[in-house]
Amino acid sequence: MKKLLMLVPCCLWMIAACSKNSVPENGEKKPDVATSEVLAEQNLLRAMQMVDSAVAAYFTGSGMAMARYYNPYTGVRSDEKGSIWMYTSSVEAVNAILCALKALKDKGLPELYNARFDHYAALLTKLYDNMDYYRGTFQLTSYTRSRESNQQWSVYAVNRSSGKNSANVEREQNVYDDQQWIIRELLESYKVTGENVYLEKAEYLAEYVLDGWDCTRTADGGEVGGIPWGPAYATKHACSNGPMVSPLVWLHELYREKNDEIEHRYIDADDRRTRRTQMKKKSDYYLDFAKKVYAWQKEYLLRPDGVYDDLRGGDNRKVNDTEVVDGQTYKKGVALEGRAGPAITYNSGTMLSGAADLYRATKEEAYLNDAKKLSDASFRYFAKLNETVSGHYTYDISGFRSWFNGVLMRGYAETYPMYSDVSVALKSFQDNLDYAYKNFFYKGFLPVNLLVGWSRSGDGNNKVEGMFTFAFAAEYAVLARYEIEK
Repeated sequence: MKKLLMLVPCCLWMIAACSKNSVPENGEKKPDVATSEVLAEQNLLRAMQMVDSAVAAYFTGSGMAMARYYNPYTGVRSDEKGSIWMYTSSVEAVNAILCALKALKDKGLPELYNARFDHYAALLTKLYDNMDYYRGTFQLTSYTRSRESNQQWSVYAVNRSSGKNSANVEREQNVYDDQQWIIRELLESYKVTGENVYLEKAEYLAEYVLDGWDCTRTADGGEVGGIPWGPAYATKHACSNGPMVSPLVWLHELYREKNDEIEHRYIDADDRRTRRTQMKKKSDYYLDFAKKVYAWQKEYLLRPDGVYDDLRGGDNRKVNDTEVVDGQTYKKGVALEGRAGPAITYNSGTMLSGAADLYRATKEEAYLNDAKKLSDASFRYFAKLNETVSGHYTYDISGFRSWFNGVLMRGYAETYPMYSDVSVALKSFQDNLDYAYKNFFYKGFLPVNLLVGWSRSGDGNNKVEGMFTFAFAAEYAVLARYEIEK
């Protein structure tokens, strides 16, 4: 421990160097890693370095408009703006850094926290403030709120608008999974900063998402269940269900010792048409929904090989089918048959996090068993040893998988306290990041392919998605916290 404390002044100097882009591109000259605390500091410093580089490269103006791409070799950012999902990745990375800083402080090592926490907390505030460029208001007809009720919702659009709170959020222009990623980050922000505004916004969006739960009834009176991709879609996706489980458990835990109540809307199980409401204790309400969402995805999307498919109902059609009950117009449930793939890392990652959180909250062995099985199955399915670099595991990075893979890694980190075997999977992410940092780190950026490096066919081919840069930073920060707390 004395050795670690002697390193702190050096670490603080390195933070200042990061902000001036003067850290050597191939990594810091640090002593051999001998303890988890030293590795945690190294991971955290790299996370902060990449976030600082990314903020300078991808964002422009006081409104922090986020370019989708940036090329560190040419210094050119794209005119195309990132979607709300891409923008949220920056919040995720900053939250991960704040959580790791706090974990260091709680470990009795407050120096980095004292030096940098306020900086990233202020950045977090700016990011949320400018998220309002994606926010808009619309009227929704849902399963339990009629068209005639004129229910208005202010939620986040897929695309950025030119002014705050003026985004187009009609029909397919907003989707439930985007709101769920934001809910998750708002709750992370609340837990690490204590700012009540984050909790209030999270609960508002949670109410909107749960309003999308298909509570229409089957012939035997049971709920159809599942949350569609968005209000205008029929298909029910892993990405519009799994990400909601953990935030609901967190809300349950936040209210477990309180008597706060919330209105629960549902459809009568006997006549299967009448809309009803009842007041429920918040802690019970959120936990019940966490269990229901988890159970729905497990029943309909879990594959025989132990990982999760992508969606139920393969035609991806948009719907606005309604039904009139007692003179009120409601959204009509749609029966969906069959599921479709492929299996993608984040669909298993959210359910892994969900199982771990549900087990922690309930101590029900079924969730622990699910977490263990899914940990083993997902690593077996997605990680390929020696495929690209000897001794390293390769993960598919096609499409948006560089970000998707980080969600799976986060699931492993959250499962570790109850199943230490996931340390092998976590080490695979650490090794890949370190390999890229040692061999390819350039002007604050890592290449999309961590094990292959930058394009050799010309500097113009080296553009990087902003959300991938933030994903790598978030992974380093999550790994820092894992090393501190394990």
